[in-house]
Amino acid sequence: MKLIYKKHITTVALIWAGCFILFVFFYMLVLAPQNKSIKRFENELVEKRNQYESALKASTEESRTQIEEQIAKLRDKLDDFVLDFEDSANLTFDLGQIATEGEIASFSIKSREKGVVSAIPNCDYIYEYYIDIGFIGQFNQLATFINTLERHRPVIFIDGFAIGQAGRQEHLGHRVNLNVSVFVRKQQDS
Repeated sequence: MKLIYKKHITTVALIWAGCFILFVFFYMLVLAPQNKSIKRFENELVEKRNQYESALKASTEESRTQIEEQIAKLRDKLDDFVLDFEDSANLTFDLGQIATEGEIASFSIKSREKGVVSAIPNCDYIYEYYIDIGFIGQFNQLATFINTLERHRPVIFIDGFAIGQAGRQEHLGHRVNLNVSVFVRKQQDS
């Protein structure tokens, strides 16, 4: 009798093991990919629902005016850092005006040797405009000039500077060379 029970138990165990192996293969081949697809579709559904809610929210007049105010603030902030293409010609005049107010002698402006403008990587709307400034002045005049450049709108970036002897005219001060750059909007095609 014990031998019969042993055969039945072994047969049942083999049938259960075979069914378990078949179930594992069925799960791996059919159910697991479906679960991944279901999760992906659920994520897409959540994303589309968020877009729909954003569109509903944006369609209200209050949110539209709020967005327009945000855009206006961002444009004002951008104007603090970027010069319009049409105003780039006036930059030299502005720098000359700052030098005149600071009573700086022998003031000169010229474009940098490596080119007047340089493309900024991954930027389609702005380029960098390079200028070299030279003058003779005292330390206080240099500090005042740099301070005025720092407060200028749009921002003028000082890439580097060098101070040297002015030669025989020591009573005038020192020879100063500034390398500056400015962000300029590219001219847009109409």
